[in-house]
Amino acid sequence: MDGVSVSAQGNEWCNALLQLHSLQELGMSNCNLSGPLDPLLTRLENLSVIRLDQNNLSSSVPETFADFQNLTTLHLSSCELTGIFPDKIFKVATLSDIDLSFNYHLYGSLPEFSVNGPLRTLIVRDTEFSGSIPASINNLRQLFVIDTSNCYFNGTLSSSMSRLRELTYLDLSFNDFIGPIPSLNMSRNLVYLDLSHNDFTGSITSVHLEGLPKLVQFDLQDNFLNGNLPSSIFSLSLLQSIQLSNNNFQGQLNKFLNISSSVLEILDLSSNDLEGPIPTDIFSLRSLNVLRLSSNRLNGTLKLDVIQQLENLTTLSLSHNELSIDMNVTDRNQTQITTLDLSSNYIQGSIPTWIWQLDSLVQLNLSHNLLINLEGAAQNTSSNLRLLDLKSNQLQGKLPIFPKNIIYLDYSSNNICFTIPSNVGTYLSSIIFLSLSNNSLSGNIPHSLCNNSNLLVLDVSYNQFNGKIPECLTQSDTLVVLNLQHNQFNGSIPDKFPLSCALKTLDLNSNLLRGPIPKSLANCTSLEVLDLGNNQVDDGFPCFLKTISTLCVMVLRGNKFHGHIGCSHTNSTWHMLQIVDVAFNNFSGLLPAKCFKTWKAMMLDEYHDGSKLIRIGSQVLIYSGIYYQDSVILTSKGLQMEFVKILSIFTSVDFSSNNFEGTIPEELMNFTRLIFLNLSHNALAGQIPSSIGNLIQLESLDLSRNRFDGEIPSQLASLNFLSYLNLSYNRLVGKIPVGTQLQSFDASSYAGNAELCGVPLPKNCSDMSNAEEKVPEVHTDFGVKFDWTYVSIGVGFGVGAGLVVAPSLFLEILKKWSNHKIDKVLLVVLPMFGLTWIPIDDDEAEEDTEENNSDMEEECDYNEEQTILCHQRFQGRYCVLCSKLDIRKKKVIHDPRCTCYPSPPISTSTYPDSYSSHSHA
Repeated sequence: MDGVSVSAQGNEWCNALLQLHSLQELGMSNCNLSGPLDPLLTRLENLSVIRLDQNNLSSSVPETFADFQNLTTLHLSSCELTGIFPDKIFKVATLSDIDLSFNYHLYGSLPEFSVNGPLRTLIVRDTEFSGSIPASINNLRQLFVIDTSNCYFNGTLSSSMSRLRELTYLDLSFNDFIGPIPSLNMSRNLVYLDLSHNDFTGSITSVHLEGLPKLVQFDLQDNFLNGNLPSSIFSLSLLQSIQLSNNNFQGQLNKFLNISSSVLEILDLSSNDLEGPIPTDIFSLRSLNVLRLSSNRLNGTLKLDVIQQLENLTTLSLSHNELSIDMNVTDRNQTQITTLDLSSNYIQGSIPTWIWQLDSLVQLNLSHNLLINLEGAAQNTSSNLRLLDLKSNQLQGKLPIFPKNIIYLDYSSNNICFTIPSNVGTYLSSIIFLSLSNNSLSGNIPHSLCNNSNLLVLDVSYNQFNGKIPECLTQSDTLVVLNLQHNQFNGSIPDKFPLSCALKTLDLNSNLLRGPIPKSLANCTSLEVLDLGNNQVDDGFPCFLKTISTLCVMVLRGNKFHGHIGCSHTNSTWHMLQIVDVAFNNFSGLLPAKCFKTWKAMMLDEYHDGSKLIRIGSQVLIYSGIYYQDSVILTSKGLQMEFVKILSIFTSVDFSSNNFEGTIPEELMNFTRLIFLNLSHNALAGQIPSSIGNLIQLESLDLSRNRFDGEIPSQLASLNFLSYLNLSYNRLVGKIPVGTQLQSFDASSYAGNAELCGVPLPKNCSDMSNAEEKVPEVHTDFGVKFDWTYVSIGVGFGVGAGLVVAPSLFLEILKKWSNHKIDKVLLVVLPMFGLTWIPIDDDEAEEDTEENNSDMEEECDYNEEQTILCHQRFQGRYCVLCSKLDIRKKKVIHDPRCTCYPSPPISTSTYPDSYSSHSHA
């Protein structure tokens, strides 16, 4: 009944079958059956063959299926099976053929197999099967097909697999196997061997290949294999495909043996560590149609003429090597080639004319070379050319090559200078990807480009385009990437984004744009990258963009944004936001603690464990695997850097150079995935939170030019990845915490904090401690510490007065008068600054002094409890280091714990004996 179109529920067709007691073979593949499978089917005791492939059974497999006594074949491929497959079904004594493939939600593992088991085919590919392949698999002496590809098997492969003599087909690809690959040279019938996309290690020797005369496909790509390539691989006369890319094979490509009669069609040795020249023997592989040697260290000069020998060649990839390629071809009979990739080499000179005349050419990549111009006109370009990549060369002048049916065109990073023709849209009617970035193009963007409904990516960044941004570009409902950064576009951003906006990247950085952000941008609900930095946009924080939940990168840097950041009126969140840069604006108020709670991509959790290297970018050509990779310019570690191919694990917050105030919110300390944090040049205050130790991924921290006080938290020293730190010009105090990271930074990282000490600063904390011991803590009557600044002012006044009046004292006539007047002034003023003036041989001055002391004693009466102490303070002389001025009461207070000792005066007439040594009682 295979293929017969019927439709029945599980209970219907199962019940109907139960009436057929003698049924031996059940074949109902692709019959639109639905589940569940009825366990009562085991009543059909004579059933030996079950084929129910491609039905939507959507159920588990009953464990009773292990009770079939005569079961030989069980095919349940593509049945939407679920649950755990009963492993004892594998042990049915008569079962020889089992296929459970393409059941993506079916779990299970392989059991230990009995000796001389009858199993011949074992297919569980594209399921959730896991675990190891048991060593007892060698008991299945009749096994000839094993396919466990695209599952979750792991562990090492037992050497017992080498005893599977009947094996013809072995596919273990896309699993997690590790360790060396066992030799399979006893499997002389092996035709298909695919161990790709695992984690196998070790080398491949001739031992692995001996005894495999029937091998047709040999695929070990995407592993960790190393060593030299065995030349014996090319002696296998039936081998059609060799795929060893993305490993660590090394050494020179030796001369290959016995290849003149080879039937090899695919040779892929790309992404290894091979070196030396390309052996000319490769070009004797007459049947070759795919040759990939890219991403190695091959060198020397290759004449492209040799490819003429490969009459069936369709794909040639020699990119990312160190080759000098002679592109002069005398014979252009080569008509089969469809893909030619010579990128990332040392090709110099001109692009030859013949290359445009290859009728079958579909993809041409000459990027990252040293090409300077075209050889003659290129009007007769191949009508089949679809992908043309000439980026990163030295092409100059005009380059008006717009192949008629091109869909991917990249001229970026050259020195091309021309104005885009107004009718360019006519030439590029099929274009999907167009990049003209980093050239010397000028003028306006033609409106004819907007007539193309296929255009997904337009990148004209880093040029000299001017005028207004064409409204038709923002009106497009197909454009996915619009990159106009670093040009001279002016005016406002067109407010024309449609409800069906498909934009994922909008980059307008470094232009002359003014006005607010258009409200219609909120229609772009798939937007991932928004970069409006370095313009003259004058607006408040764009809260209306909170409805775009896909936003990953938001750069508003260097504009005229103002006001507070906070969007309390909307419940939408930026849970995918990972790069935020609002530096150099006029934002004010507190940091948006409430918003921080919703930025989940900044936090490590079960969904964001930091191990996924997903790039932010838009897939342009699905089948060719071509992406547009976004980039963003950020200030990190004190430097401005461009980050290309932004990974999803990269996170950055830059709120610097604004007017933010208040403290650092604790919510920010939950950004455990954060790599760069810059809050510098604001008015933030308070202490640096000790919870900063939560930022375990932090590499760059800049809190400079704020008003932070208190000590540096010791938790900062636990940030092991920190490679840039700037805490300068704050009000931090105390010792810099000891830790490997903090002591490795330059002293400039801590400059402008007068009370900081410790390595790497020159100020020693022990010196500060000794100074504190020498200078006592003297208190006022209210117990408040006194500021010694006032004492120093008094000292300065006394010294200055002495220098001014000294000359007059040498005049005999004025001496008596000056003594009298100056004594009266000093007797009043100096005690206010902790000094004492004792007149010499002047009775009037003595009377004034007694009167002054009497007045001071009266001031002590304000507090009876302090009377005795106060009398102690004002008796005798006052030394500078034991006294201080209470500026509120305008009186001097002496520390009773400190004793003044007289020292010889320098001059009794000029400097009174008021400078005394001191000691603590």
